[in-house]
Amino acid sequence: MRRKIPATHTLLCFEAAARHESYTRAAQELALTQSAVSRQVAALEEYLGQALFRRTRHGVSLTPRGREYAAQVAERLLALERDTLNAMSTQGTQGAVHLAAVPTFATRWLIPRLPQLQAAHPDIVVHIETRTRPFLFADTGFDAALYAGTAEQVANWAGTRATLLMFEDVLPVCAPGLLGPGAPHSPQAVAALPLLQQSTRPFGWRQWFDAMGVAAPHALSGPRYELFSMTTAAAIHGLGVALVPRLLIETELARGDLVVACDQPLRGERAYYLVAPLREDEPAALGLFRNWLGGVNP
Repeated sequence: MRRKIPATHTLLCFEAAARHESYTRAAQELALTQSAVSRQVAALEEYLGQALFRRTRHGVSLTPRGREYAAQVAERLLALERDTLNAMSTQGTQGAVHLAAVPTFATRWLIPRLPQLQAAHPDIVVHIETRTRPFLFADTGFDAALYAGTAEQVANWAGTRATLLMFEDVLPVCAPGLLGPGAPHSPQAVAALPLLQQSTRPFGWRQWFDAMGVAAPHALSGPRYELFSMTTAAAIHGLGVALVPRLLIETELARGDLVVACDQPLRGERAYYLVAPLREDEPAALGLFRNWLGGVNP
């Protein structure tokens, strides 16, 4: 059955004209004449049976239906372009892994290790986009997700299978100048220092002090930051002590930008998982990627 879809070049002309609200500027962008763009838009309006533009003394403006349709067309043209580029990027390869990932873990842990994947599987391409919460894989083009969460959250992610990668062991770190002599400190001494809070882990410090058996009346006090990268930056600039996973601050510790304030890590409630939809025909590239992840040194 023939699909009820206008020609692609017609949609391209309409999208450009709608974005600029000008046939002239759309024509300049597309290297066409103004009359050619006008004809394509007129043909689309006839195809749809309704006006998409109003003609004014100063040119054209979108009708309410035209504005709505333009947003829908732009989204689908962008998706089509992205899919085309993805297909082009996998020429001569075993395939691609389209990965959703929590941003800090992807930036600080995964990407620095991707050269190892390239050495082991040079024909695999990994595309990464940011996602922090569970989603429906059927509504996206993702093959898998690198997710940070609790075992319960992962178990409740319907229609998926999860592979545990590593636990999130956190420890207190800060700028060297904040500690002074005698570092690292005791848990009691850390309780007296300014504490940096993680908004996604609001009770992190309370859990750490409870595990250390230390009374800390100010465990919930201090500035809050959404991302570990923000908390880390605040700690580097001497604003306080951060409670962050060691695996995310390897570089800063090695450079001496951060030091361990108290060398007593705590296993957090969260862990990092590779989550993928349940399917019988899993892409070969994803299987190779999962096996590689399982052998990477945390």
